[in-house]
Amino acid sequence: MQSNRQERRQTDMENGHHTQSSGSEKHTSIHDCAQSGDIEGFQKLIQDDPSLLNSKTAIKLETPLHLSASNNRTDIVKFLLEWKGDDKLDLEVKNMYGETPLHVAAKNGCDEAAKLLLAHGALVEAKTKYGVTPLMLSVCYATRAEDCLIVETLLEKNADCDATDDENMTPIDHISKIQESGKLLDLLLSHQVKQRKERLDEACKKQKERMDALEKELSDIVGLDELKRQLRKWAKGILLNERRKAIGLKIVTAGRLPHMAFLGNPGTGKTMVARILGRLLHSVGILQTDKVKEVQRTDLIGKYIGQTGPKTRKKIKEAEGGILFVDEAYRLIPEERSGKDYGLEALEEIMSCMDNGKVLVIFAGYNEAMQRVISSNEGFSRRVTNIFNFKDLSCEELANILHIKMKNQSKDSLLYGFKLHSSCTVDAIAELIKRETMKTQRMKMNGGLVDIMLSNAKGNLDLRLSDDCSDREELLTITLEDFEAAMESVPECFA
Repeated sequence: MQSNRQERRQTDMENGHHTQSSGSEKHTSIHDCAQSGDIEGFQKLIQDDPSLLNSKTAIKLETPLHLSASNNRTDIVKFLLEWKGDDKLDLEVKNMYGETPLHVAAKNGCDEAAKLLLAHGALVEAKTKYGVTPLMLSVCYATRAEDCLIVETLLEKNADCDATDDENMTPIDHISKIQESGKLLDLLLSHQVKQRKERLDEACKKQKERMDALEKELSDIVGLDELKRQLRKWAKGILLNERRKAIGLKIVTAGRLPHMAFLGNPGTGKTMVARILGRLLHSVGILQTDKVKEVQRTDLIGKYIGQTGPKTRKKIKEAEGGILFVDEAYRLIPEERSGKDYGLEALEEIMSCMDNGKVLVIFAGYNEAMQRVISSNEGFSRRVTNIFNFKDLSCEELANILHIKMKNQSKDSLLYGFKLHSSCTVDAIAELIKRETMKTQRMKMNGGLVDIMLSNAKGNLDLRLSDDCSDREELLTITLEDFEAAMESVPECFA
């Protein structure tokens, strides 16, 4: 059984009050102490019951930190911020209006309390439920009190002069709404100019870094000039929008992702380009991640009724934020349909996800066969607005790809660390390919021919060297002789 005193204490706590004895018995809440600045009474209450640290008032949901900050009770604010107990102070706790302690300090001109909060990491860009920042509230206070001190404190922490609330008003707009204030307006305008210059400089630096990275990635793509031009256009447009935002311009960005179709024979680089695209579009902000989920018919189609939809939706979910790469997409719509086929159902599931902005879809396959996919769904042409033709690679392009692959071997590759002899120029390799292969072979293999050449040439190097060879250069250098021998092993089935 609780004593009457304990029952009274429990009731007071439930109402946001705590009992304190000082000489004669009296009732004082933790919030009263915070508001009045009674540091001794406050410390005793907190030490007796640390759970009161973040306790809220019944109606406005204000904590002791709200009340002490809004009344500039710096002793109590400092005590709370330096509290080391097991109960942790919530520095960003919000009242019924969504205001943090820094908000209420700003709107009441409590400069010293604001400085303490900022020094302990309070978020200078925190927003209320109406999108209002501490700087906006400090501006309102400054116009009333004709005192800019709290505004200056927030600007020293680089509070954003271009931030907007839910009514799309900036801190400067809040000055105009209440009254003109020359000194305050000049203060904000000078900081706005400085901030915009800093943001513009940073945007320019990032733009150069991203465009340099883009060009480096594009240098590994042989041919495909139209695709490269489109990528540069997307990237530059997004990066220039960052510049526009940096100087305070209002920019509306399109929400629809640029879905694509890659048409071409095997080995023309469709999958490789999709992976590069994932990295590029992520780096410039079009995609949330750089992941590319590669799927084929068997990954999407179920054997029985009711299996295809869930199976396809699962793959779409796995690709969210990045790219869903549907390889050999024409297999979803067989040329000759016999019995029940669920490919069209899978295609319709993919189509249905293409308007939500969560995943970018790339369909890939042979040019002629892909026409079945394009004509099978009336929404395809509306959604897939970027169609790129991957042409068969010329002998010179194949030779360039061979050089690029040798330069970019990963550490887990069998060719990592190997190099080409000086005789293996692009022209020499191109001439060898032209002399030793037929056009039909190159059309059916494209980049696959390069992989065979590299693998066979390395094998010939191993066969050519003596068992006791210890010369580092010889062990790691592939010669033109090795490639000539490699061409003898190109599969005849591709002729």
